[in-house]
Amino acid sequence: MADPKEEDFLDDIAAAEAEELAEEIAEIDAAEAELDALRAERDEFKDKFMRALADAENARKRGDKMRRDAEQYGGSKLARDMLPVYDNMKRALEAATDEQRDVSAALIEGVELTMRELLNVFSRHGITIIAPEVGEKFDPNHHEAMFEAPVPGTTAGDIIQVSAEGFMLHDRLLRPAQVGVSSTPKG
Repeated sequence: MADPKEEDFLDDIAAAEAEELAEEIAEIDAAEAELDALRAERDEFKDKFMRALADAENARKRGDKMRRDAEQYGGSKLARDMLPVYDNMKRALEAATDEQRDVSAALIEGVELTMRELLNVFSRHGITIIAPEVGEKFDPNHHEAMFEAPVPGTTAGDIIQVSAEGFMLHDRLLRPAQVGVSSTPKG
């Protein structure tokens, strides 16, 4: 039989080892818990970083688009203000009779050169003319109906008169072409 002192001693050692083991397990559990908390915090920061990165990229793209739009369309007010100049010069050239052209050839030539230069400036800045022809179909995206009239030999929606040309600035409408449209029913 074992000595009671020896048994108490072994029990004390076992208790001490168990206590030491419990402390180590508690330390490991605490370290694991701290590690899990750090991992969760890391994942949260990573998520915030990725969102901030995406937001920054979206802001950059928006800024690029705004810059491109400003480059392409920033002068649209000035361009719109120049359209009556084109209209008046075109009317002046169309109104000049052959006799006036003979008498004032240099003046007419100067107006024609100015008109050509204005068209070159329009072209350099992405302004194109919408010049519908009589007989074409009315397009509400590019034309403005100034009046409707029944005209024999036409069908409803046909352009019967062009009052003023329209203009596009790149892919945006600056001014629709002003047209008269047939109201003759299909028959």
